[in-house]
Amino acid sequence: MRCLGGVVAGTVQGGQEVSEWDMADAVASSLGLVAYVAMFAAVAVLFLLANLVVGRFVRPQNPEPEKLEIYECGEPAVGASFVQFDLRFYVVALLFIIFDVEVALVFPWATVFGKAAHLARATPEQLVRVAEDGTISLTDQARGLHEELGVRRPTVPVEVPASLRGAVAREADEAPRAAGIMRHGGQQLAAVALLDMVVFFGVLLVGFAYVWTRGDLNWVRAYRQDQRSEAPPRVGLMQES
Repeated sequence: MRCLGGVVAGTVQGGQEVSEWDMADAVASSLGLVAYVAMFAAVAVLFLLANLVVGRFVRPQNPEPEKLEIYECGEPAVGASFVQFDLRFYVVALLFIIFDVEVALVFPWATVFGKAAHLARATPEQLVRVAEDGTISLTDQARGLHEELGVRRPTVPVEVPASLRGAVAREADEAPRAAGIMRHGGQQLAAVALLDMVVFFGVLLVGFAYVWTRGDLNWVRAYRQDQRSEAPPRVGLMQES
């Protein structure tokens, strides 16, 4: 059974459960991923080299002393270049990168959650097709949803997974049972994905609250704290007066 039945899907052959991904599929998937990465890297290198070669022959060659001078953002440089850079710029940049990368991880989660919710809301007629001779097959919509969720060669589920035995009746007819497995499996996957995202955002908010309470988002935090720590006590002065 290669289909989404709960969170875990498997293949039942001769009463024994085997893995959904056999060795050939795993090797083909890995080789395809490596091929895409290699193609992307090759296109990037060729694009860079092509621009450098074209620029070498097209751009004018007219060097002048003013053009060879060191400048910063169109302004002449003042003083030495080896100066102490304000570390607060690095703090802000690191915080931005951390939270920006975390938010980027939401996009694949949203894809899986949306497909699982769509599968859970589908009607039995949208998932299972019954032919005139009584054979059952997946509809194009159900097959597309399973493939977008990462299931290779999806077929009609037959056995009720252990995680769905309380939600799907084993005594039901084959078509309603298959539709129920897919619908309740989509509900289970959507619930797990939602819980996972709640934990993910909880950790993210804890980190955000931590840097906020520390004052790392305050640009002049260090200066104000130094002023407070270096302020002389005024109790003695009041007593003397």
